[in-house]
Amino acid sequence: MTDRSAANPRGYKKVMRGLDLTLFTVCAILVIDQLAASAAIGPQAVFWWIFTMIFFFVPYGLITAELGSTYPDQGGIYAWVRRAFGPRWGGRTAWLWWINVALWQPSVFILFAGIFAALFMPDLGLWTQIAIAVALTWLTVWINIVRLDVGKWVPNVGAVFKVAIMLVIGIGGFVYAANHGVANELTFSSMAPSWGASLAFLPVIVYNFMGFELMSGASAEMKNPARDVPVTIAVSGILIAAFYLFATIGILIALPLDEINLVSGIVDTLRVLLGEGGGVFVVVLGIMALYTFLANMVTWTMGANRSAAEAALDGNLPAMFARLHPEHKTPSNAAIVTGVVTSVVIVVYGLLAADAEDLFWTLFAFSSIVFLLPYLIMFLAFLQLRRIDADRPRPYRVPGGKGGAFVFALLCMAFIVQAIVFFIYTPEEFDMTYAVSIVIGVAITVVIGELMIMRAKRVAAPAG
Repeated sequence: MTDRSAANPRGYKKVMRGLDLTLFTVCAILVIDQLAASAAIGPQAVFWWIFTMIFFFVPYGLITAELGSTYPDQGGIYAWVRRAFGPRWGGRTAWLWWINVALWQPSVFILFAGIFAALFMPDLGLWTQIAIAVALTWLTVWINIVRLDVGKWVPNVGAVFKVAIMLVIGIGGFVYAANHGVANELTFSSMAPSWGASLAFLPVIVYNFMGFELMSGASAEMKNPARDVPVTIAVSGILIAAFYLFATIGILIALPLDEINLVSGIVDTLRVLLGEGGGVFVVVLGIMALYTFLANMVTWTMGANRSAAEAALDGNLPAMFARLHPEHKTPSNAAIVTGVVTSVVIVVYGLLAADAEDLFWTLFAFSSIVFLLPYLIMFLAFLQLRRIDADRPRPYRVPGGKGGAFVFALLCMAFIVQAIVFFIYTPEEFDMTYAVSIVIGVAITVVIGELMIMRAKRVAAPAG
């Protein structure tokens, strides 16, 4: 297989420096829109955050640091799987990676519209919210197409806003507790894990930690990936873990568990923490939160569209993903196709959902399972590359030799599997209709991907 790690055959412009990568990664992983869902677990969320940080987030970061620094190929996760298991598996990974963003994006923009309504227009109808979501989708497409040295500032600013909001929630929570007491008891007994309906939200914590590999989708556009990727993961990982835990505690201090709303939870928390005199600050922070939703989808679509475009340019996905912008070298076609799919999904789910919260959770659960599947392949690819490419120089290596690599990969895969299971199966509140619909949706998504890969191969074959 041709080694393209140092090559740049498509003429990509190297514009991503270490600070850009850190801000990009913080923006990708530090997700404001899922804070309410993680806090909805209750006080035991604190235990699960810490448990997941130690046994998943750290191993996952170490593995991604090795892959991203050793194989700085454009396309990131697609390129790693392609090296490990061949073009067809690379195509499958790129498809699942790309389509999950197109399916996830509607839930984020519907959440944007819900928070916008909570801030400014409480009576805003569902279809007006859907119109807002479609408009945001095409703004995201446009940002994906402009030059990366321009577009990168959207996630850069988004990262700063996310940190500011989480600091306000965390610090505000402790100040509120000093003056008014806590809304939920935070003791060792209340934070102890339990088996029950709250486990439906546990996968959200795993989900919230995903995204270290996203920056590697633009490896050919990095100044020095071998040096910057491991440093970025270390720095951003510490920041992300600390802010997630801090802000979750802030929400639990401010809001009773039964009042945490998946759509308006952030705004509700800010209103409680800042009080009646903080209306202006609530609006300002709310607007910042809305911006972070846009920035988050810009970040994820930048990575996913690059992986899809690279797979299509290699002949492993259909040509409709392949065209790059002639001047900017951005994945313009993949971005447009993402916009079309997202817009259709938004409208279809608008016809099916009773309200914004139903729409948000249905979209989120379905897209999340599709999103998690490529990670199982990625962790297996890590082990395979250790085996078949053992002599390759590795700027960073997961500690512990072969045994350490195996244990870390196994831990990560176990977390991914349990997240998939709990997105489908809810203890004590199992809904067979919901579970079956999610499984059928995921199966259809996988089958469509297989058909697209077969079509790409048939078209590419004569040229070979």
